[in-house]
Amino acid sequence: MLAVRLEQYGQIPVVADVPEPVLQGADDVIVAVEGAGVCRTDLHAVHGELADVFPTPLPFTLGHEVAGVVVQKGADARGVDIGTKVVLHPLMTCGLCRACRRGEDQHCAEGKFVGLAVDGGMAQFVRTNARALVPLASTTDTREVAPLADAGITAYHALRREVAHLSSESVAVILGCGGLGHLAIQMLRAMSDCVIVAVDPKEAARDLAKSVGADHVAGEDAGEVVAEVSRGAGATAVFDFVGEGDAPALGVSLLGAQGLYSAVGYGGTSSIPTMELVLKELRVQGNMVGTYQDLAELIALYERGLLRSHVVPYPLAEAHRAFDDLEKGLVRGRAVLVP
Repeated sequence: MLAVRLEQYGQIPVVADVPEPVLQGADDVIVAVEGAGVCRTDLHAVHGELADVFPTPLPFTLGHEVAGVVVQKGADARGVDIGTKVVLHPLMTCGLCRACRRGEDQHCAEGKFVGLAVDGGMAQFVRTNARALVPLASTTDTREVAPLADAGITAYHALRREVAHLSSESVAVILGCGGLGHLAIQMLRAMSDCVIVAVDPKEAARDLAKSVGADHVAGEDAGEVVAEVSRGAGATAVFDFVGEGDAPALGVSLLGAQGLYSAVGYGGTSSIPTMELVLKELRVQGNMVGTYQDLAELIALYERGLLRSHVVPYPLAEAHRAFDDLEKGLVRGRAVLVP
């Protein structure tokens, strides 16, 4: 089968012919991939920035945003039938450790991150376990759903933790309106009646943000827009889907008293003066993927028509072009590889 392989750090992955995955455990399943999202995490992996976190021997197959159809399953794999459309939670989890028993399966002690710790879904077929599968309606577009497995679930996880603190008087800022941000705007609109300000330096991204439900958009004038909309009080929450460059500092600067800086994107550094942290009683929250339940709830939103994933399809054989476009900031929405 064809698969997108990371063969050397710092080099664009290559499409190679590799053996198809096989069942390794009684609860394993094999999924025929119909869509695999291309994520900034994949770029971090390509550049070797995750090598210490996931010391996976090279080469390996990338791809942790995956949807498709179940084609094989082990004797103990329950909950889905062969032929069922599914989206994969990005972690293969054990279900037995303390984190799993608390429902925080993204922190599973035995968890294996598909596409980073084991071979992933930028391929024609992928292996995972039955616990990772969220069944889909037969009419669901698997290419649109694929990015929800990470871009969607991570955004939903971050928003869900804060939404109880957001009222109709609150101003919430979505920082970065790309693959995650455009989904977050729609989720927040479905979950809260707060005022949503979307911030992005790219005009095309701001246009996308406005089209999916942002009340206001801003670029370099973000400070002025938030001040005006909040009547000088500042933002109640800033959800940073960039996490690099000047974004963390900008996000913190937009906060009002007792405001939350919620980091979703990563790769940069956040530095907050302790005087500002104390006097404003600021809150800081990191977000790592999300739970199985988060993904199941997110799929329910999607299948009720409350969320749409703006995807840009690329043939699997042209994965290099998708990676190059993402690196250059040319993807409006989420790039998805289609086998």
